[in-house]
Amino acid sequence: MELNEIKKIAVLGAGQMGAGIAQVAAQAGYSVVLYDIQDAVLERAHGGLKKNFLKLVAKGKMNEQEAEEVMKKIKTASLISELADCDLVVEAIVENLEIKRSLWSQIDQACAPDAIFASNTSSLAITQLASLVSHPERFIGMHFMNPVPYMQLVEIIDGLATDAKTHETVMEIARKMGKTPVEVNDAPGFVANRLLIPMLNEAFFVLHEGVATPEAIDQVMKLGMNHPMGPLALADLIGLDTVLSIMEVLHHDLGDPKYRPCPLLRKYVQAGRLGKKSGLGVYSYEGAK
Repeated sequence: MELNEIKKIAVLGAGQMGAGIAQVAAQAGYSVVLYDIQDAVLERAHGGLKKNFLKLVAKGKMNEQEAEEVMKKIKTASLISELADCDLVVEAIVENLEIKRSLWSQIDQACAPDAIFASNTSSLAITQLASLVSHPERFIGMHFMNPVPYMQLVEIIDGLATDAKTHETVMEIARKMGKTPVEVNDAPGFVANRLLIPMLNEAFFVLHEGVATPEAIDQVMKLGMNHPMGPLALADLIGLDTVLSIMEVLHHDLGDPKYRPCPLLRKYVQAGRLGKKSGLGVYSYEGAK
């Protein structure tokens, strides 16, 4: 079985995850088009990528010329038509089915019939997302961890119709990006978020019930369980709206009350306290947006 030849990768969404995926793809030698409908988001992502490469140069992991060459591989785009010649499209937008439905409909019409489509969804069913495009056999889940440049894991999730060629091609791409691809089945939250997000939600319940302060909760998990980051700080980093969205999918799709989102988590999101990206979540982030 010959694998698809992938030369150019489109990344949909220039947020933290999308920019990270674009970075590792470019470092692996691929030409990358980073797409977003907001020019301001693209500019911020482009600036962030430059800073990331300067850090790698400062740490001696690449020289200035190498950093410049990799940066040149990343182009930005705000029009779907600019993605027409991409061999692989990786979607990393907001965890909202209707928004994803609209975008995939446009991508399906714009890209070549043999292009591979992948979603970085945190919890939505790959089979359901694959039904939104003309060739579900070339649709797959490619779930990166945050922050993408530093985390080793990529969950690879086949939909019901995903063919073997698509699967093996994407496994090989993940390896070229320096990641370890792990095959998991198409189930709510897959493995990573099925385990992680309920833990973060439980940390909110502990806070909600007044068992301990946020600092104490995080310190217990860092010192007692050897976690590099406490659950509340991690929830802020991921985005409280994203944590809530995943909990709602788990609760709805699995139908088990143990996945009920904590009322305090919901209240924070309603108040616009989304975590690090909004400047305020469980903790305050001075200088952030």
